[in-house]
Amino acid sequence: MRPTALLLALLLTGCALAPRYERPQGLAPKEFRDAAAVTVDQPAGTEKTFGELDWWEVFEDEQLQALIRQGLEYNYDIRAAAQRVLQAQAQAIATQSGLFPSVSASAQGDKTDRFQIGSTPLEAQKSLLGSRDPSAGSESFMSALNLAWELDFWGRIRSASEASRAQLLATEAGRQAVIQSVVTGIAQAYLDLRESDLELEIAKTTLASRQKSLKLVQARKQWGVATRLDVRQSEALLETAAATIPLIEAQIAQAENYISILIGADPGAVPRGKSLNDQQMTIEVPAGLPSSLLDRRPDLRAAEEQLIAANANVGEARAALFPQITLTAALGTVSPALAGVFDGPTGVTNVAPAAVLPLFNAGKLRAGVQAAKAQREEALLNYQKAVQQALREVSDALIGCTKAKEARDQMEALVNTWRDAAHLSQLRYIGGVTSYLEVLDSERQLFDAELNYAQAKRNELLTVVALYKALGGGWENTAPKPQAQAEAQK
Repeated sequence: MRPTALLLALLLTGCALAPRYERPQGLAPKEFRDAAAVTVDQPAGTEKTFGELDWWEVFEDEQLQALIRQGLEYNYDIRAAAQRVLQAQAQAIATQSGLFPSVSASAQGDKTDRFQIGSTPLEAQKSLLGSRDPSAGSESFMSALNLAWELDFWGRIRSASEASRAQLLATEAGRQAVIQSVVTGIAQAYLDLRESDLELEIAKTTLASRQKSLKLVQARKQWGVATRLDVRQSEALLETAAATIPLIEAQIAQAENYISILIGADPGAVPRGKSLNDQQMTIEVPAGLPSSLLDRRPDLRAAEEQLIAANANVGEARAALFPQITLTAALGTVSPALAGVFDGPTGVTNVAPAAVLPLFNAGKLRAGVQAAKAQREEALLNYQKAVQQALREVSDALIGCTKAKEARDQMEALVNTWRDAAHLSQLRYIGGVTSYLEVLDSERQLFDAELNYAQAKRNELLTVVALYKALGGGWENTAPKPQAQAEAQK
């Protein structure tokens, strides 16, 4: 066989060692479960899905937007993730450099002194330095350029380079997942904070109302219309509301501390924007297709890149079974004096191709291939599991949006009912028709209903945030321009 044909055959064999990656088929269904529950009409002239909206289009509270911007700049998790990307980038460059020759320069000096021991004369020797006395020794200096190049016939380096690039992309997707978690995490924590603010407002309003009610009952007792039991029951109502306030204030302080950490600041107060009831987060565009999750969600892209890297590692392990061919060369000069080391009278060239063929290693290399294949299968299973988990999260969020809205509507109706009942029971008590026990029960039920309504309103908004995150939103456009942001808010 001719050398050219042999080289071509080797290259073709090398290409066959690395398995070609193809995305697994049939991972995503045609549509999301419960998608019809929140189906909306696509606005004319728009092509975005809900997950593709910019985060400031979803979170319209200006103060919340300011907190998110600060978090994107100073959050420690995001900054650490950026450093991991730089590490993976450097590793990819280092691995890819193996495809190219390595060139280095070297210099070497050698000096030999000869001396006589006892009375035995030294044997006459030819000196590199010409007519000098051999007994005086010799000196030589050499400079050279050295080249080393592994000929990647079997694709070992190419497979390793592909794996390192996939690891880099997986790390970058991981950074985007961290950004997404920070953006949605700040939004969720802010909504929790505003819900606690609303609970505190309800508790204080209720406390003020019950203080007036207590004064009324005490006055009725002085007139002989109410009993001491009525006074005690009114005091119990007041103390219940008063005891709730410090608990809510503790929740508020803890929520502020948590948000401060998310935005990379020391624990402290957090400025407020819109109240919880004024927060508007509505789904105005469709959720999109399940297949779009594979490209949008950072965690799914990271899992797929891990699969690609594991697939490339199989090719690298297979290539280790074949000879490793290395070409080394050197070009330099030899001089008897240091001053002439770079232009010495004697040139030196050296070319040394070498091949290392594994003959016996007790199955170590074949075990490496089996291990790489098993790791690829594990990465495939992890990817399939991640896709199913993503589909579940979207389905949970879709049905959650609908049911949370229904629950909030019911809680709002319940609050109105108990508010009316409390007003009527108060009138009945003043008119002497009923006992204060009826007022006590109505006031207690109203207070609980108002607190539950605040939580229901918070839960409704949180399901929208959860849907936005599940659909892969929140990691793009991390630094919005003020003009674009203003246009999005119109």
